[in-house]
Amino acid sequence: MWQWRPMAADDIDGVVVVAAHAFPNHFEARSCFEERLGLFPLGCFVLASGSDVSAYLIAYPQVIGVVPRLNSLVGALPSSCEAVYLHDLALLSNVRGQGHAERGFNRLLESLIPMGSKIVHLVAVNGSAPFWAKLGFERTINRHINSYGDDAVYMVRRVAMEQ
Repeated sequence: MWQWRPMAADDIDGVVVVAAHAFPNHFEARSCFEERLGLFPLGCFVLASGSDVSAYLIAYPQVIGVVPRLNSLVGALPSSCEAVYLHDLALLSNVRGQGHAERGFNRLLESLIPMGSKIVHLVAVNGSAPFWAKLGFERTINRHINSYGDDAVYMVRRVAMEQ
């Protein structure tokens, strides 16, 4: 049975495999995933059955409008958690179309609301903008997403704090 749970260091191998399959044109090194888990474990989740990882979600505090370049370390996070950057939500094909992506995103929201996060922002790639729009994200202009490809779309969603 597949369930979303907090990511652990032992999950990184599975995360790297999922990332390679989900984002073949958006390579990121293992060190990027390790760093984000180390910097902000509250925003890192995997969809797993036992030790088998079929999806992951990584998010962390980041100033609205600031988008880290692909395959780069962020170094440090801002002290405020008003905005959270959803760096990745990736699933293997065997778990797609079963509602896992939306449940993973909702799990993230549950963890962010007590911290006072009011905005989630992301870069939609691989034609995923319609999916994010269904979850309440709106397209916004951001000229700093070049490393994500020509079809990349910067999107923002305000978080309802009364949840």
